[in-house]
Amino acid sequence: MTEDLAGGDLSTLRHLNGLAVIGVLRGGPALTLTELSRRTGLSRASTEDVVRELRERGWVGEAEPTAGSVGRPARRYRFRADAGRVLGVDVGGHKILAQVADLDGAVLHTRRVAVGPGLGRRERLAAVDDAVNGVLAAAGRAPSTIWASGVATTGLVDGAGRVTLSEALPEWTGVDLAAHLGRLVEGPVLVENDCRLAALAESWTGVARDAEDVVFLLAGLRTGTGLIIGGRLHRGFANAAGEIGALPAAGWSRARNHLKAWTAPGAVADVFAAARSGDREAAEAVDRYVRDLAVGASALVLTLDPELVVIGGGFSRSADLIVEPLRRELDRWCLRTPEIRVSAFGDEGVALGAVRLALGHVESALNRRPPRGAAAARAR
Repeated sequence: MTEDLAGGDLSTLRHLNGLAVIGVLRGGPALTLTELSRRTGLSRASTEDVVRELRERGWVGEAEPTAGSVGRPARRYRFRADAGRVLGVDVGGHKILAQVADLDGAVLHTRRVAVGPGLGRRERLAAVDDAVNGVLAAAGRAPSTIWASGVATTGLVDGAGRVTLSEALPEWTGVDLAAHLGRLVEGPVLVENDCRLAALAESWTGVARDAEDVVFLLAGLRTGTGLIIGGRLHRGFANAAGEIGALPAAGWSRARNHLKAWTAPGAVADVFAAARSGDREAAEAVDRYVRDLAVGASALVLTLDPELVVIGGGFSRSADLIVEPLRRELDRWCLRTPEIRVSAFGDEGVALGAVRLALGHVESALNRRPPRGAAAARAR
């Protein structure tokens, strides 16, 4: 579907001209042919030809006339973000979050299904079905209208969308998420680690959107990381980049135990509230947690020399107790301490990253050059 819209039978030149027009229109105001010609550097005749073809292919539409204009207004054209939809799904330990977005990445509908961390494979996949079918119904969309889907999960994921290792969720190692989602929606299904997609969301529209090199720290009941290098998500040779938590000396495997060992009853989140209210034992537990978090974070900072460290995950809500102690620890171990920022996405950052992953596939289809022989075939 997207491949057809991407212009597979256009000549290379017309294809690139089409990309130039879409690049100007996407995310911007509607423009006239004259304005498009000026901004793309194309002749007006070429611009008119390209716009005509893009309208036929569904990527560009004519905007409504400006209210109050005198005489016959010039036609203005806009990128059709409504031409298709993408799906983003976060398969977490405590929730399944599914989002439908347009081609500009604006989230239009959301469906959340609460789950427990102890659910087995079958029950968790049933919850995924509930979330996906529910968000499609809310959006009034058939599965065939989804051009691409991004799925986030804990653990290591191979290039085919199968979970190769998951220690956080029972019976999750070996789950073929791409195949499972492929039975619910049409279009490609891309699967990636949740920490990496949270980092991708921050780099896309979050607190790291102006940075090229970023270490994202998932601070919560699990500790993980996602790396942005040169403005791109870094996966590594075997899709295992950033898994420093597997090294016991990094401290991440024991970090949350300090919070769980707090003597007062209640959920882990209560430790932060108690520390904030002046409880000395709770404050010490939080300090020990941050010290262990800082060991692995320091190793990543020393290796990558990032511009930013971004803190996300459930514990980011208690950033007032984490950021300054973390900065002090990084000052101790690192040659240069990067700026530390806190995610503003709450628990939706991973799903947003999954949306961005799906959009990336659509954009790649659009940017794909036509086959080498396409122009010659058309010329004949």
